[in-house]
Amino acid sequence: MPTTTLPLANNQNMRKQYILEFTLIIVVILLSITGFWDIYFGVDSNPNLYHHLHFITSLIWLLLLLYQLSLIGKNKHLIHRKIGLSVLFLGPLLVATTTLLSVHSAYKGLTSGQGDFLIVQNVMVTIEMGFLIALAFIFKKQRKLHGALLLSTAILFMGIALFFTLISFVPQFKIEGPETFYRFETTAVTLRYVCPIVGLLFLLKDFKNGWPLLLAGLFFSLNELIKKLLTEHNLIQALTETVGSLNQFFAFFGSFFILFIILISTGIRKTSGEKSV
Repeated sequence: MPTTTLPLANNQNMRKQYILEFTLIIVVILLSITGFWDIYFGVDSNPNLYHHLHFITSLIWLLLLLYQLSLIGKNKHLIHRKIGLSVLFLGPLLVATTTLLSVHSAYKGLTSGQGDFLIVQNVMVTIEMGFLIALAFIFKKQRKLHGALLLSTAILFMGIALFFTLISFVPQFKIEGPETFYRFETTAVTLRYVCPIVGLLFLLKDFKNGWPLLLAGLFFSLNELIKKLLTEHNLIQALTETVGSLNQFFAFFGSFFILFIILISTGIRKTSGEKSV
């Protein structure tokens, strides 16, 4: 009896240890669904290939994080490492689809003449996503930091999904005409407060390894500062034109292979006396 109950008790303790991480991923998955709700089921719903690709890859990524976390909770580190190799493909694919959506959004803004009010966030979040995934491979031997860096990508998803969820479902944030356009900024300010607070919770839980989640939460404020700087120098239109004019085929595969090569060079190389992961 004691020999069978001891592993079970250990697994339960491990799951309790990661309750905050489980909660974050599940909340982000739910927010992602509500964030995409209007695109698929709203009154003027008109999902296209770009939305399908982004939604599917984002959901697969979040489910992968959830599955990997459950393996750690069950102390199945060997399976966790084997499944983790899928990040070599899914990470670049995620960044590639985000790049593609950013280019499409900018192109749509140019052709409509209305511009792309999310151009800076779209471009920067794409870069930041790739940066965090690359760092996770660079620090792959530091297991907790590696996990925190991958988990921090969920904060980026949370910020974007929270933005669209608020403007879609919460009356105080809904856009109901030109007179309520100011609510876009109100919504953006809200997520710039929420995301760092969530990141701070992880930092308080593990001061040594929790900083990537706080960093990811602060990215939205950094992006807003970049937007203000570009606006002051009248460069928003130039950025939109540059991104919108990119060839979508080359943007997709270019961003995929750039990150793929980075991950291969940092995460798969062999060190002395050690097998590659």
